[in-house]
Amino acid sequence: MRPNIVVSSLDMERLEALIDSLPAAQADNCAALLDELARAELVEPDAMPPDVVSMNSRVRFILDDAPEAIEMTLAYPKDVNGAADKLSVLTPIGNALLGLKAGDSIAWTRPDGAPCQVRVVEVVYQPERAGELHR
Repeated sequence: MRPNIVVSSLDMERLEALIDSLPAAQADNCAALLDELARAELVEPDAMPPDVVSMNSRVRFILDDAPEAIEMTLAYPKDVNGAADKLSVLTPIGNALLGLKAGDSIAWTRPDGAPCQVRVVEVVYQPERAGELHR
């Protein structure tokens, strides 16, 4: 059972535009993201719960049962620029994190095809919570 997810209307608009702008071969890789967006509860940015992972949120998460959490910012591909602390929403784990709230976990498939579990420990920074509603 996958947890419920929440996505802001602004993030939804931008993600749909991003997917529409991708070359066909790359867009095919977005099926998992499209599935996630299709099941998301849509809210206005000012109504976003403060513990939900939105775009540009800094999130601490644990993969499987790793002893240490990873902290990264969920980013649009154009903003990653090879930064080690930024995670593209177009990656499988980026897809999985979008819309989860602190404490949620979800199963996903790694690029090598192996199953994995990701659990959100904390949303360290969320633009909506910080009042940055139009970032």
